[in-house]
This record gives sequence, C-alpha cells and structure tokens, in this order.
Amino acid sequence: MNKPDSNTLGTAIVTGASSGIGKVYADRLAARGYDIVLVARRADRLTTIANDLQNRFHIRADVLVADLSQPEGVSAVVDRLTSDTTVSLLINNAGFSLLKPLTETPDDVLKNMIAVNVTALTALSKAALVRFKNKGSGTLVNVGSGAGFSPYPGIPVYGATKAYVYLFTQALQSEAEGTGVRVQLVLPGAVVSEGWDVAGGADLEPLPPSIVMSTEDCVDAALAGLDQHELVTAPSLEDEALLQNYQSVASHVLQMMFNQKAASRYSI
Repeated sequence: MNKPDSNTLGTAIVTGASSGIGKVYADRLAARGYDIVLVARRADRLTTIANDLQNRFHIRADVLVADLSQPEGVSAVVDRLTSDTTVSLLINNAGFSLLKPLTETPDDVLKNMIAVNVTALTALSKAALVRFKNKGSGTLVNVGSGAGFSPYPGIPVYGATKAYVYLFTQALQSEAEGTGVRVQLVLPGAVVSEGWDVAGGADLEPLPPSIVMSTEDCVDAALAGLDQHELVTAPSLEDEALLQNYQSVASHVLQMMFNQKAASRYSI
C-alpha cells in the first residue's frame, strides 16, 4: 500500500534490515512516513518485515535481497540508489563481527567482514553522495561503533573496520559541506542484537546489563541526534565533552605528525 502523494519524505534504504539496529531503523522510519527498501540476505525475514510495515504504517516496503560481502550484492543496492528518484536517505548499517583473535579467525570470515564493514559501506556511501549532491539534498547515515575508538581484545578486525568508518564518515562530512547533503555518523556501544550470537557471544559470558543498551533506545537516540543535526551521535555517551575532546586531540596530533625534523627523543 502506498503512502499518500502529499508525503514528500521519499524512500529510505536500510541495509542489514533483517534484524537488530537495521530492523528498528526500518520500523522507526516507516512510522515517520518514509517508504522503505529493506536490504539483507534473508528473503523470508525481509518479506515478513515488509508486510508488517506496510500493514501498520501504510507505506511501501520493498525487499532487496543482497549479500553485501559480494560485488553483485553491492551492485544491486547501488543500482537501486542511482535509479530510484525517490531515495532520500541511506542507512548504511550492515556489518558483522567475530569474537576471536586474528590467528583463529578463518580467512573467509576476514574477507567477508572487511567486504561488508568497509568495502560495501564505502561503495554505497559514494553512490549515495553522488546521487544526493546532484539532487542538492539527501541524508547518509553510516553506523560505526564505539569499538572503533581504541583496540579491544578479541575483535581486532571488527574494531579496525569501525575505526575506518569513523574516519571515513567524518571526511565525507567535509566533502558534503555546503551541498545540501547531510552525513551523520552513529557510534553505538554494546547493543542487544543477534550480531552478538553471530560473533560468538553464545559461548561467552553475557555482558553486564548496565552496559548493554536496547536496540530501540539506540535507534531512537540516533534519530534524535539526526533531528538535532548532530554530525556524530554516540547514543550511550552521556558526557558529550569526552567526544569533543577526543576529536580535538586527534586533530592536534594529526597536525603535529607532519614535521621535517625527527622528534628530539630519537637524538638524530
């Protein structure tokens, strides 16, 4: 069932929409009046979610089955981004982790994790920016992680991929400045998700409830940050000054890294 013609929000593409953060994003955006394109690998789940969204919110929900670890899956989403003139929002949420040391991580898992968390996110970000900049409007949301701030035991590749999302998305914000395109970086902490089981959480001690946020609260906070025009939204970080200080120090270190002389401690 289509939404009323008077609604001008357009269509939101949500990757990783079959569960967790992506599924809640789809629900919340449909409630706001967006048509939705649900992207994930599991067609049966996507179809169930699409039918539910259409029945409850009277919007259009399309299913796009795509494996973003594979080039053809990425191409399918890029094609939808570039061909559908109603697309106004991309939620780049798809990603996964594995809780194992690098030496115990299978090669195919390494390849697929980097393909989804880095390569696919980069390609979809580019397609969205090209499309939105040409139109003069649109919103790109890249979902990173608090794990991208500092090395964390057991997730050497995942943390590094999320550090990439952190730096990459902030660079895109500079690129989009003055174009009418918005770019938001979302940095969840620990969130209730099937991803924990996929990563190996079923074999681990459960995380303390005091540090695990519900998926609904995470997405609601992320959307509140978007409404407030935040560039970086960290749903569970109470003291925003910590993030601002981190960014300021990182910027200063970057500037100080470039010097024609070796540091005095090396006695060169």
